[in-house]
Amino acid sequence: MVSQHQQEGAQRLLRLQAWARELGFSQIGVSGIDLQSAEPGLLAWLQAGFAGSMHYMRRHGLRRARPAELVPGTVSVITARMDYLPRDATDDWVAREQARLARPGEAVVSVYARGRDYHKVLRQRLQQLAQRLQAEQGPALSTRVFTDSAPVLEVELATRSGLGWRGKHTLALSRDGGSMFFLGEIFTNLPLPATEPASAHCGQCTACLDSCPTQAIVAPYRLDARRCISYLTIEHEGSIPEPLRRAVGNRIYGCDDCQTACPWNKYAARSPLPDFDEREALAGAGLLSLLAWSEAEFLRRTEGSAIRRIGHVRWQRNLAVAVGNALRVSSDGAWIRAAQAALQVAMATAQPLVAEHLNWALEQACRRDDAPAR
Repeated sequence: MVSQHQQEGAQRLLRLQAWARELGFSQIGVSGIDLQSAEPGLLAWLQAGFAGSMHYMRRHGLRRARPAELVPGTVSVITARMDYLPRDATDDWVAREQARLARPGEAVVSVYARGRDYHKVLRQRLQQLAQRLQAEQGPALSTRVFTDSAPVLEVELATRSGLGWRGKHTLALSRDGGSMFFLGEIFTNLPLPATEPASAHCGQCTACLDSCPTQAIVAPYRLDARRCISYLTIEHEGSIPEPLRRAVGNRIYGCDDCQTACPWNKYAARSPLPDFDEREALAGAGLLSLLAWSEAEFLRRTEGSAIRRIGHVRWQRNLAVAVGNALRVSSDGAWIRAAQAALQVAMATAQPLVAEHLNWALEQACRRDDAPAR
């Protein structure tokens, strides 16, 4: 028999879910805080060195798996999913994304980063959701909002609360949304009924592993970030290892290959929000036009964008690699000459890290007999 307390908890969750839909979230779940079973895997991943130069991952260690240590008093975690595929994405969006990679002179930015910074969008809307709950529950309620901004095992919490299952590429996957969504959390001292976890549906499929340009997915559910193009172009501050540069292709911020290869993303849902529409400056932009941006222009063009966080130096480093890859495979003589000239212009004011990659890029015009990278 369902108790009155359970009935109240279930009704409270229904209200939360309704409020969340009004704020643009597509799904809300609730997880408990006992993540002890996730600790061995986290430790093994860290000890293998797969975090690369993301020292904050090691610094926080097992705190990621212990919500009540991060926010004392936490007894429930409200998890939220927000789809980010742009509103105008066509039914053949996967083919369109894959076609971009075959146009070497075009700059490719990961889909999630083409609009407004998701940290800002999710945090503001999660905060509004928390405030609405606060108004209902009164001053005794404690909440704290997170979105990729603290030592939180986001995918673990999402899978435990039914937002999806962990795909072999380590991202959360949903039957009705693929993996093209952001995750956010509200840690609270309010006891809420946990929602049922989702069953996994990857089966024998290895499309994500097979598609990774750098073989960063070293085994199902195991990612070596040091080889991941998203890590190399965003998190990594130093030189991109030369053996991996060719595989970067024309990707200048992030990589979506494991997602576009995933069959479940045929169900990816469009965002109802304009925030994730592609910015005009990034719509089919050419590598050479982006390489010509001064630091001031870079800051102006990326205001309110997640891209700004890498700074102008890493932006130029990434573009240098992409231009070098295009030089090696392009058959357009006029473009090749323009690219070489653009690299020389950039060299005049380049910092040492950028200059290293610009020199490498210039050398690629002499290596045109090599087979192009995937």
